[in-house]
Amino acid sequence: MSNIQGKVVIITGASSGIGEATAKELASKGAKLVLAARREERLKNLQEEIQNNGGEAIYKVTDVTSHEQMEELAEVAVKEFGKIDVLVNNAGLMPNSFLYMKKIDDWNRMIDVNIKGVLYGIAAVLPFMREQKSGHIINLSSVAGHFVGAASAVYAGTKFAVRAISEGLRKEEAANNIRSTIISPGMVKSELTESIDPNFKPMIDKMYEDAIEADSIARAIAFAIEQPSDVAINEMIIRPTSQER
Repeated sequence: MSNIQGKVVIITGASSGIGEATAKELASKGAKLVLAARREERLKNLQEEIQNNGGEAIYKVTDVTSHEQMEELAEVAVKEFGKIDVLVNNAGLMPNSFLYMKKIDDWNRMIDVNIKGVLYGIAAVLPFMREQKSGHIINLSSVAGHFVGAASAVYAGTKFAVRAISEGLRKEEAANNIRSTIISPGMVKSELTESIDPNFKPMIDKMYEDAIEADSIARAIAFAIEQPSDVAINEMIIRPTSQER
């Protein structure tokens, strides 16, 4: 039996890409899922697919930039399933552009989703995990959290922040048996590139011809969760074999 069997897992950004693939992977291993995203129709369809395949899932339309909505999400999980074992902080945006272009709104959106969204997720689940003396928080960073490229300064900054926050969380909560994992994907087939400035998108689309499938990241997330409670997979970088940086 998988160590994932029966675990209650919240997944943000569950309506597509890595979040959707992770939901399907964990459902196949017996997790009880709480699916969160802004697009209700997508969430509903995913829930139905999981249930039709014998899995267990509920969903809640959630904007990760709202501290209140993230608190409500955690409360729904506990009300429905009695606990929260894992949070997968997956929601993210990548509208890359050069700094001189002053895409202020894009900067603010990235900071709100990629940094504040992660913090709000941690804040929402941590009281429950501390009380039960167990838990696992998985934060999606990026290869851009290790390497800064031109036109990705702000995005990379948010992903460096995710790594710093995750490491701080690890040190603060190790004594409470709460695990922290950073997953840093390289090029993955998803909707993440759809928000990139049109001036750069053709170049990015060319680069992403070698992108790996989202279920490659989902399997890594499942691997981290599956470890015994005294084993913490703290960080993984997962790239296409052909990706140099």
